Amino acid sequence: MTLRRRNDRPPGAKRPFHPAARRQAATGDWLWGWHAVTAALANPAREAGGRLFATPERVRTLADIVRPTMDLQVIPPAAIGELLPAGAVHQGVAFDAPPIDPTALVDLASPAAGVLIMLDQITDPQNVGAIFRSAAAFGARGIILQERHAPRLAGALAKAAAGAVDKVPHVRETNLSRALERLEECGWRAVGLDGEASETLAAALDGRPTVLVMGSEGEGLRRLVREHCDILAKIPMTGGFDSLNVAAAAAVALYEAHRATSMKERR
Repeated sequence: MTLRRRNDRPPGAKRPFHPAARRQAATGDWLWGWHAVTAALANPAREAGGRLFATPERVRTLADIVRPTMDLQVIPPAAIGELLPAGAVHQGVAFDAPPIDPTALVDLASPAAGVLIMLDQITDPQNVGAIFRSAAAFGARGIILQERHAPRLAGALAKAAAGAVDKVPHVRETNLSRALERLEECGWRAVGLDGEASETLAAALDGRPTVLVMGSEGEGLRRLVREHCDILAKIPMTGGFDSLNVAAAAAVALYEAHRATSMKERR
């Protein structure tokens, strides 16, 4: 496949690169970092198009996954850095990518099997990205986010997810309490994570189709979301700390839920 360079010109007819103007003209979601960008390029759920910026060294390894309709621009590493937020570790690639459309809740929930994770007003991009990565690692069916109180699946979030935003389906729901009601109708059981709960997470998980419901670090689960959980459970800690970062807690919960599901399947 021959890669097209947008600004090929005869020798001596170079046009200066203006990164600020191109940043303002971004048409989709900025992604950077090798895993985030290559996963997006390989995801058929993303619409065709987008603008890919790559260093000359990276272009050779991208030949098999760059789409013919894509605008590829080969530029130096420093020029890529000027397109992105300060400190972004781009690893030689940046993608002004078409966004991923969310999945419908009913499509994600049917048939009821495995594990879903619901994030109740978790807004930190690094935490959400890390949770996507853990969800991919432990085979979660998908992630349910709030429509208004959740970050875009791009930028630092996508970098932290290391490609998982293109591998784990997601849903955006306006009302999480009603979403839990619909999930219950589909055969799902909701387990809310709460550090003050009396039940341990391992005891609460029984291998049935489970929605792990995680609240924000500051406020935890909101009242209505909490009331729509079938059971509240805690991660027991004996090392002197009484709480975990929400991304770390999600990783533990996903592991425990995956283990419970696997044990039930082996019986």
